[in-house]
Amino acid sequence: MMPDLGKYAFAVLASYGASLGLLMAVVALSVWQGRRVKRQLAEIEARAGERADG
Repeated sequence: MMPDLGKYAFAVLASYGASLGLLMAVVALSVWQGRRVKRQLAEIEARAGERADG
């Protein structure tokens, strides 16, 4: 299934690994930031609701 990479096997596999790691980091940071912003928005909306009621 895997092609013969010869003497470049380590460099190619390391590049694939680094690429996958960076992609996972970008996805994780995006999810983390999205949750943080959603939480902040909920807090702001709650404060705005308190002002409208008060």
